[in-house]
This record gives sequence, structure tokens and C-alpha cells, in this order.
Amino acid sequence: MSLLRLAGRPMLASMFVTGGLHAVRSPQDAAPTAEAVVRPVADRVNALPDDTEQLVRINGAVQVAGGVLLGLGRCPRLAALALAATLVPTTLAAHRFWEEEDPAARARQRIHFFKNLSMLGGLLVAADDTGGAPSVVWRGRHAARGLRHDARLVRRSVKVAAGPAGAAGGVLGKVSRH
Repeated sequence: MSLLRLAGRPMLASMFVTGGLHAVRSPQDAAPTAEAVVRPVADRVNALPDDTEQLVRINGAVQVAGGVLLGLGRCPRLAALALAATLVPTTLAAHRFWEEEDPAARARQRIHFFKNLSMLGGLLVAADDTGGAPSVVWRGRHAARGLRHDARLVRRSVKVAAGPAGAAGGVLGKVSRH
């Protein structure tokens, strides 16, 4: 593992571990803010609980688990995707700068919104990072290319072998008739 990954993943994960722990321990702090996003989603998705505090706690637990996994480098791509999925509703609920009337509060919320947007970008990069190993998609394409190459070789071999075999068969056919 590169030094950048070794240092960068825990740094990216730290915010999610600390924020997630706070959400798990004190969901009542974030529940009023989260209500604006939770209500419309919970009304459309029957599998989600109706209790906003419970959803805040679940979101926090996913952030803690994803942050720990990302920080330790265990399933980092999956962990980064899980964290990205939790960051979207968190950002939309907590940093609605477009609704702020006070210019100073609007500026603070805009900064936090774009900070979270930047973290989302980092998570998407981490989710795409294969750690220097070829991705499954690359391996599949490479294997298919190899199979096509092998098929061409077999086809050429058959054509090359078929010429003399056909000629020999033709000669044998003529000899056996006489």
C-alpha cells in the first residue's frame, strides 16, 4: 500500500467516525435538522423506520462502520461508497444554505455544503481506487482480449493445417479410385 493511501484513508475517515459516533450517541441533536430530508424519503421508502432519531442513529452507525473500515483499509471501496451514501442526506439536511436569510449564516452553511461536496468527491475517488491492482472490469476486458487472440490463433492453425490435410486427402481419394 502506498504511503498516500496509508495516511489519506484514515484522514478521510476521521470525520465520519467522529460525526457518526455523535449521531449514534445523541441523535436528538441532529433529528430536527434531519427532519426536512427524512420525512420525504421515509414516506416513499416503506423499509425505513418512521422515527427520525432512529434514522439519524442508523446513518451514524453506517458512518462509524464505514469510517473504521476505510481508515483500516478493509473493504475500502465498499466503505467509501457506504460513506458517500450517508453523506448525501447529511449534507442536504444540515447545510441548506439556500434557505438561510442571514448572510453570515448563509455563508457558513455554503462553506459546509461545499466542504461536504469535496469530501463526497474524495470518497468517490477512494471508491474507484483499486490500490494499484487491476480492477475487475479491467481483468474481464483483458481476459476477453486474450480469448479473442487465442481464437484467432486457433483459426489460423486450422487453416494452415487444413491446406495440406485437404491436399493429402485429395491425393488419397484419387489413389484409392484407381
